Amino acid sequence: MSESTTEVLVGGAVLAVAIGFLIYAGQATGFSPAKSSDYPLIASFRSGEGISVGTDVRLAGVKIGTISQMALNAQTYRADVTLSMKQGILIPDDSAVVVASEGLLGGNFVEIYPGASLDNFTSGDEIEDTQGAVSLVSLLMKFVSGKDE
Repeated sequence: MSESTTEVLVGGAVLAVAIGFLIYAGQATGFSPAKSSDYPLIASFRSGEGISVGTDVRLAGVKIGTISQMALNAQTYRADVTLSMKQGILIPDDSAVVVASEGLLGGNFVEIYPGASLDNFTSGDEIEDTQGAVSLVSLLMKFVSGKDE
C-alpha cells in the first residue's frame, strides 16, 4: 500500500467517526427537529431563567418531551415556551409546570406535576399553572441579610 492510500483510509475513518459523534451529540442534547408524532403545549413563565430550546421536559423523572420554542411575550413581559410532548403521553388539564434543578451544580429542566382531572390537554393548549426557577442568589441574599420577605 502506498502512502496516499493509507492517508485516504485514515482520513475516511476520521471523517466517519466525526459524523458519528455529531449524530450522537445531536441526539443526546435534543438538538433534533420535533418529530411529527409530537404535539405542542404552551406555557408562560414569569422568568425563563435556566431553560432554553432543547431543555428536557420530564414527568416523574422520565423525559417526555423538550422545549421547542422560547420567546418573550411583548404584551405580558413573560417567557412564552412551547413544549414538544411525545405523542401518547396524556397530561391532565389541571397539571402544573415547574422549572426544576438537578442540584446545586446541575442544569435545569421542566417538570410536569400531573393533576387529577379526567380531561387532558390537547395539541396547542396552554398550561396556566407555571412556576419559574428559584434563584439561588436571591435565596442566599435572604439568608445572609436575615430578612423575611
